[in-house]
Amino acid sequence: MSLGSSSTTTADGTVELLADPRFELMPFDSFGEQMEYLPEGASITITASPSLGLEATIEWSERAAAEGYEVIPHVAARYVRDEEHLDEIAGRLTDAGITDVFVPGGDREEPVGEFESAYELLTALEELDHSFEDVGITGYPEGHDFLSDETLAESMARKEPYATYITTQLCYDPDAVLDWITTVRERGVDLPVEVGIPGVMKYQKLLGISQKVGVGDSVRFLKKTSGILGFVRQLVGSRGKYEPDGLVDGLAPYADDPEYGIRGVHVYTFNQVPDTESWRRDKLE
Repeated sequence: MSLGSSSTTTADGTVELLADPRFELMPFDSFGEQMEYLPEGASITITASPSLGLEATIEWSERAAAEGYEVIPHVAARYVRDEEHLDEIAGRLTDAGITDVFVPGGDREEPVGEFESAYELLTALEELDHSFEDVGITGYPEGHDFLSDETLAESMARKEPYATYITTQLCYDPDAVLDWITTVRERGVDLPVEVGIPGVMKYQKLLGISQKVGVGDSVRFLKKTSGILGFVRQLVGSRGKYEPDGLVDGLAPYADDPEYGIRGVHVYTFNQVPDTESWRRDKLE
């Protein structure tokens, strides 16, 4: 962490981070039920599902927006067939009053159509009559399983002109996040950062998800502080449930530091909203 020392108290920074987070939900049948546990008018990001395609994402986006939520759908490049399909998607979203989209590449091995990467979709989106006030792109504090750091840096440089913010991949280690932001800033990227944090969840499920999305160093971080024995004690003491207190406490002192440019947190709920929202409220109190 070389951008400077922390600039605010942990308590104030916690409020800055958790007062108005983004809650990520997956467009499954449980979406409607989970949405009811969120604060009124909350910001909801809606992922793209390999099994359901983009249609489920768009439909839930329309429904959530109609209920007064701030909605940020994932328009994953590899899920979009062609420019006509993209135009249809953008039209439906703008008709629903949605002004912010997040554009990842998508986790399909093979694209459904002509878009291989987020960059290709971003450039196509720029040419449409429909436009969005905010467009997010992905950041990887711990790298990517299949892409080198150099490739990730080049990709971000290409996408930056089309984006207004970065959302980071799931990470448990605040130092890794802060070091990554420092590196990004040194490369001249000044987009604000939404830091991706896990919600409250049983350790077994969270570790399984983490390994599936390639968060290797962060999984090891969970076990690092006091070794395996300490990790087991942590599991027992928490009744097997992970809560992101340490992660938020580590980020909080830098929450309003303009050099880091952290504008909030993006909570990966994995459709486990009640426990996460209860934890958030208790943390703010």
